[in-house]
Amino acid sequence: MTTQTHLIHSRRFLPLFVTQLLNAFNDNLFKNAMVLYVVYSVYQSEKAEGQFSAIASGVFILPFFLLSAISGQLADMTDKARIIRVVKAAEIVIMSVGAAGLVLAWKGILVHTMAIPLMLLALFGMGVHSTFFGPIKYAILPQHLHPNEVLAGTGLVEAGTYIAILAGTIVAGWVPVEWAAIGVIGTAIIGYVVSREVPPAPPFHEPDPLDFHFVRASIDLVRNTSHDRRVFLAIMAISFFWTIGTVLFVQFPPLTKNVLTASKEVASLFLVIFSIGVAIGSMSVNALLRGKVSARFSPPSVIAMGLFVIGFFWVCRQWVPHPGSGLMDVGQFIAQPHAAALMLCLLGIAIAGGMFVVPLYAFLTTFVNKAQTSRTIAANNIVNSGAMVIGSLIATGLSAAGMAIVNQLLLSAAMCLVSAWLAHLLVKAERAAEDQAR
Repeated sequence: MTTQTHLIHSRRFLPLFVTQLLNAFNDNLFKNAMVLYVVYSVYQSEKAEGQFSAIASGVFILPFFLLSAISGQLADMTDKARIIRVVKAAEIVIMSVGAAGLVLAWKGILVHTMAIPLMLLALFGMGVHSTFFGPIKYAILPQHLHPNEVLAGTGLVEAGTYIAILAGTIVAGWVPVEWAAIGVIGTAIIGYVVSREVPPAPPFHEPDPLDFHFVRASIDLVRNTSHDRRVFLAIMAISFFWTIGTVLFVQFPPLTKNVLTASKEVASLFLVIFSIGVAIGSMSVNALLRGKVSARFSPPSVIAMGLFVIGFFWVCRQWVPHPGSGLMDVGQFIAQPHAAALMLCLLGIAIAGGMFVVPLYAFLTTFVNKAQTSRTIAANNIVNSGAMVIGSLIATGLSAAGMAIVNQLLLSAAMCLVSAWLAHLLVKAERAAEDQAR
């Protein structure tokens, strides 16, 4: 905890930390404002709502799959702080487009032909923005922090990300859509100003030629990164984790509306609880590991996550719909007999998820050469995004086939078993490497 407090006050870490907070806040303010408005005010069908939620997730994730190889190359051959400033400047333009879509939707002007396409275009733009920012936020840590500070820094970034997701989700669920439009532009401007304080992070070697062939570059990047078995297994385990997270986040808004018969504020509350839980898990695992990068807590953590998903499914199946014609607000929802159990299961899912994933990210930044860190994170983003796109497509397909949203929760529980197996293999590889080093 002392290390974490020290980092928060350090210029080596604080500007990056705040820039990342604002980035995650804005992503979630815009995305959730868009999805909640469309689900609750435009569509009136569980099938259509589930499909739109999945499409929105897929649109945001797709740039990670297409452009991560280029972003990783660029980050390793250019000053990372300079890239941060460029992408934060681009965010102002992207959010201006998204804000225009939100305002048109609020006014009821060309909702299907102009407003929704503009919002999806901005969401894709934010995906591109995050693709280029993503490798840097972790890869810059070993460059600015001491070796014994990296795990603490990674935990703070992960916890801070989910605190920002929490804030963005709360604001999106509670403020009118027209205020959200103003908020996303203002946050983008503040983010750019703060990003100018990030210290320089020059490359470790002379620049290599940039390969713009994204298919070849992606394949080469993943292949080159997979040489270290520990890094490969960490990437695969993280990928399954984010596939689970994607499926859950796709399900929350339509599940809240159609199964729990609750308002968009309750859907926002669910995302808030999830974000708080991941932040708690992120900080807790750092305390348990005492600064040592290790995956030994990851297998039991993801098993616990799967059990909490099953508990969440069971409570949803027992849920009695609201007898009236309207949707329950937060007060009415919390007063329901099963509400406490539902929220505790959700909190358990998130805490276990945070404890699972943070050490795996630390693996990616500490067990590779610093000159290759951004590319390693980019390779992780390629595999992650591919898995998440598949998860979105599966959720879309299941909704199109008529499978009830609540039954799709079991898919997330089953995927936890795969993540646990991969994490177990990683722990074995970690111990084998330690034995060989002795």
